[in-house]
Amino acid sequence: MPDAVFDAVTRHLELERNIGGYEAAELASSTLDEFYAAFSRLLRVQPDEIAFVENATRAWDMAFYALPLAAGDRVITHEAEYASSYLAFMQLSKRLGIHIDVAPSDADGQIDVSALPALVKPKTKVINLVHVPTQGGLVNPAEEVGAFAREQGLIYFLDACQSVGQMDVDVAKIGCHVLTGTGRKFLRGPRGTGFLYVSNDILDQLDPPFVDLRSATWVDKDKFRLAPGARRFENWESFVAGRIGLATAVNYALQIGLPEIEQRVTSLARYFRNRLSQVDGITLRDRGKRKCGIVTFESERESATALAIRLLEHGVNISVSGRESAQLDFGGRGITELARASVHYFNTETEVDKFCSLVSS
Repeated sequence: MPDAVFDAVTRHLELERNIGGYEAAELASSTLDEFYAAFSRLLRVQPDEIAFVENATRAWDMAFYALPLAAGDRVITHEAEYASSYLAFMQLSKRLGIHIDVAPSDADGQIDVSALPALVKPKTKVINLVHVPTQGGLVNPAEEVGAFAREQGLIYFLDACQSVGQMDVDVAKIGCHVLTGTGRKFLRGPRGTGFLYVSNDILDQLDPPFVDLRSATWVDKDKFRLAPGARRFENWESFVAGRIGLATAVNYALQIGLPEIEQRVTSLARYFRNRLSQVDGITLRDRGKRKCGIVTFESERESATALAIRLLEHGVNISVSGRESAQLDFGGRGITELARASVHYFNTETEVDKFCSLVSS
């Protein structure tokens, strides 16, 4: 987390401690509005198409459960689907009787766009794609899927949790109707923050799964009115200091430049994979024609969990991607878990060299 983000969060928390939450939020109203303007610039969308949500999964849920799906409707997903989204598909399959169609991967591991037409049926309504899967470094061809969705008249959801902040994500080029993400990953914002983009083109087709006095106005005894734009998906009670911190994080990234960030991250990740490939007993597991800053691998000497514990003793953090979050992908590839290490623009080649030395020891 950059100093500017930490300072923005702690300043507001200090203000809340001194004068109270409502009063602090009122004083910060213009700063809070900057959240929408910042994401408008980041994603190249309209400010009223942005909502603040507490995390990426809840942002996705708010839009997906707002769809007017009914028995027999079909949803297309991909083998690299994230667990939380697939759980939602299964729940609505059980609750409403929707059908889940899984698009296969091509030889490179990304969604096979050429296989999509055969999956479209008369009642296919939605296609959902994970831009960058949590379990690896591949980048799915989001723009190609967007072109397909437009041709077929499908609503297009893009899970950009792992891509926004490390890549230059342009919603207009991608063509998605819904995009969701988190503040705590590559944007370097606070935990407990997320964002939701909903295109004004489909807004009137969505009915929020629940409303409160932030997302709607009680205008008469038996009448309410939804808030304008994507803010109808927000909650009254939210992490105000976190929203300020996330807006600060977005502006921080914009000052550096997302094209520059993407170039640095991609280059460093390429260096990282090359160095790891030279370590005995290490097998790289990233797939995709295009790869990003997430690097996954296996070691012959120890499990990913054991490696994570050992590296932590040296002050090095990695994550473990397990089958429970990627059943379709890992199950098909015979993988139980992978070590996942991510690089960002502030990392150095020297740190990568040290990491590889620790892994080999």
